[in-house]
Amino acid sequence: MAAPWEDVLHEEPLVREAALLAVDAALLAGVLMRTEKEPDASEVVNYAPFTLLPSAVPNALFEQAYAVQQDFNLLVDAISQNREFLERTLASTIKVDDFTAQLFRIYTQVLEEGLAQSVFLGINRSDYMFDCGVDGTPALKQIEINTIAASFGGLTSRTPAVHRQVLKVLGKAEEASRLLPNNPSQGLALGIAKAWELYGSQSAVVMFVVEEVQRNIFDQRCVENELWNRNIRVIRKRFRDVFEKGSLDDARRLYIDGQEVAVVYYREGYVPQNYDPQNWEARLLLERSRAAKCPDIATQLAGTKKVQQELARPGTLERLLPGRSASVARIRATFAGLYSLDLGEEGDNVAAKAIADPDCFVLKPQREGGGNNLYGEELRRVLEKIKDSPERTSYILMDKIKPQPSKNYLLRPHSPLKVSECISELGIFGVYVRQGKEMVMNESAGHLLRTKAIEHADGGVAAGVAVLDTPYLV
Repeated sequence: MAAPWEDVLHEEPLVREAALLAVDAALLAGVLMRTEKEPDASEVVNYAPFTLLPSAVPNALFEQAYAVQQDFNLLVDAISQNREFLERTLASTIKVDDFTAQLFRIYTQVLEEGLAQSVFLGINRSDYMFDCGVDGTPALKQIEINTIAASFGGLTSRTPAVHRQVLKVLGKAEEASRLLPNNPSQGLALGIAKAWELYGSQSAVVMFVVEEVQRNIFDQRCVENELWNRNIRVIRKRFRDVFEKGSLDDARRLYIDGQEVAVVYYREGYVPQNYDPQNWEARLLLERSRAAKCPDIATQLAGTKKVQQELARPGTLERLLPGRSASVARIRATFAGLYSLDLGEEGDNVAAKAIADPDCFVLKPQREGGGNNLYGEELRRVLEKIKDSPERTSYILMDKIKPQPSKNYLLRPHSPLKVSECISELGIFGVYVRQGKEMVMNESAGHLLRTKAIEHADGGVAAGVAVLDTPYLV
């Protein structure tokens, strides 16, 4: 999968000149993050890390990833409405994973009270790598689907312009013209705007629930500005603001600071560190409300690793998507091998196989945000320790995907310029809106390519490992 600029990779003076220009182009285009030293201040910012050159992506696999996204939207929505499936699938996990158990407690409490919410908004991102089989032919294989706080739709909207400029400077204007436009922030905002419209109150606001520390604020601002451009008011609040100032009226309309909230868009709330007792109280208040949540707690549970593993079992997709055999086939074609570590003979055999050959597998806990998975000797060490314990059911096992590396420069603030062996991960954003039982919107909304050096097994851009990239279709 070589891109047509292998010739310039080792021309050091040319690369240095291009890198200087690329950084300025990124700053001009707004590919920005706050700094680690001042993560809550925008007086001093720097560029978000990115590749010097676009990375080659097989055109057929790129199109396959887009073609299956609406199917994944339907699947996530179907899971979120299937209480029996979620209860059965997560039964073992919630016994040993406190975080998933707490989410599940809120889920059942809200269901038993009766849903006030009638408009449902899903923004997800399905992530893939290109697995090189025995014959060297790349295949699209899903890593995971993110159903909460799927990020970088904003900054990746601005990255192609930077790479076009770099290619032109390197004398590759024709190749620059072939880079695809990409604007997930617009697509995400269209979904939020549709949910806001269906909620039915012109004076109501969209509330972004944001982290205490907000380094990645500009990525969120891209989506926020698209909403302001549609004259939809946006407020930004933390869980503690909701705890202190949020309330429900008799109709379970949500108010904060006297403003009615139509849509709650979570950019927070996906890892245990996001919660203390007050924040859990705030989450429950939000879930009980009439506001459209993105995601509601059922949809967050639909994105757990345990659900991902269960979907790979024969017959599961057919039961969740009856009468949609073409969708089922498209989804199943993207699955890597996924295995249960539940207690019993099946789980015992899977654990033994992984301990014997750890380099063929990935051990995945029920966590989002990158940097959580275990590989190689660490995988073996952890599994040896928990193989006879119920704790192992808080993980799933997946076949390790083995992509073909390529060379690129990873541009990071204050880092030396050097060529790296890299692998890439392609994410496709999906947006859907359901009102009652009617699917009102179901779209793919753009893509995100992230690239990292091969010595880093796990982790995304926010985790400081991967960098933003642009696909060059080959």
